[in-house]
Amino acid sequence: MVPETESVVRPSRCLIGCGANVGSRREQLDQAIDMLRFMPGVEMLQVSRFVETQPIGGPPGQPPFLNAACLVETSFAPEEMLDMLAAVENTLHRERHTRWGPRTIDLDLLMYDEQVITTERLQVPHPRMTTRRFVLEPATEIAADLRHPVAGCTLRELLENISQRHLHVAVVGVPGSGAAEVAAAVADVTLARLLHAPTALPGCSPATAHQAEPPATSRAWRERVEAYAAPLRESQWPDDPHGTVADYWLEGVRLAADAWLPPAERESFLSAFEQVSHETVCPHVVLFLEVRQQTLVERMAYRSHATDSSDVFADLVATQAAAGGKRGVAALMGLQEAMAECLLHGGGCCPRPKAVIHLAADDLGRAVLDAVAAVEAIA
Repeated sequence: MVPETESVVRPSRCLIGCGANVGSRREQLDQAIDMLRFMPGVEMLQVSRFVETQPIGGPPGQPPFLNAACLVETSFAPEEMLDMLAAVENTLHRERHTRWGPRTIDLDLLMYDEQVITTERLQVPHPRMTTRRFVLEPATEIAADLRHPVAGCTLRELLENISQRHLHVAVVGVPGSGAAEVAAAVADVTLARLLHAPTALPGCSPATAHQAEPPATSRAWRERVEAYAAPLRESQWPDDPHGTVADYWLEGVRLAADAWLPPAERESFLSAFEQVSHETVCPHVVLFLEVRQQTLVERMAYRSHATDSSDVFADLVATQAAAGGKRGVAALMGLQEAMAECLLHGGGCCPRPKAVIHLAADDLGRAVLDAVAAVEAIA
């Protein structure tokens, strides 16, 4: 009798980010990497050089970090790998009292093969690695051709993406998400050129509108697209190193138009949109602000009682004029879902941005801090 052939389990390849900014940084990194090297079920393939970087976010006054990356093969499952990294951190006295606070050692599971994992405990690829130079530089040194499964490109291409001389950062969200407010804060900190949307996007469909309806002809929507696209034209794109921060995304106009235009008008609009979009600079980085439905309800209520002197969430005025109450909020949630789908899976007319950072925007102050940290990490 021929014995049954045992199935061969191929080891998984993992990218791990390492950092330390408290105590003997180099010694602690060496210890952590050695513990990984001699861990049963783990084979160390490569280790990058150590790079000193300034801390991003977190409490002020922290000492600089030493950062590195290592590439391993392992028989551990993703959550087992996470537990193993936590065990190494605990052995080296890692404390977790403050978000983005100082630490003796920090080990992040950046990638696990080309898997996309989202659980309560684990998110892989690491959700912020696409804008973190202190992650991408050491990672590219040892695994430049490793493919990021969400961005759809290699680590080398991700690093090139954030190394543009004039970077285009788009803060994207539905009316009421706080995109204008967050973009202004990011531009203020980075000294970037700030572009505001020329008009607010309507978030509802014609079936729910009762007054002040957005245009329902392809010609009118083409004019709107032209206004949005004008400062994004490749032929007029600046060459200074300060960058551009916009509080809109051209593809968002198409998604809104798709909800408003009757079927007979959509083909004509789409053809014109494709031509215009191909002449513009796609965002290198998108900060996507997501809000809960209840948050939009509360912000609509605030806006309905706000005085003319307040411009917070002013982009909700057009939405309230077109459709108030639950229908308007439901439509905004629909537009947000369409934006998320397009950013995550592509399928739009514009190229999908390589770096997309999702930010919870129910707390506007925290969203500002997270957005600023994401952009500062590019430097």
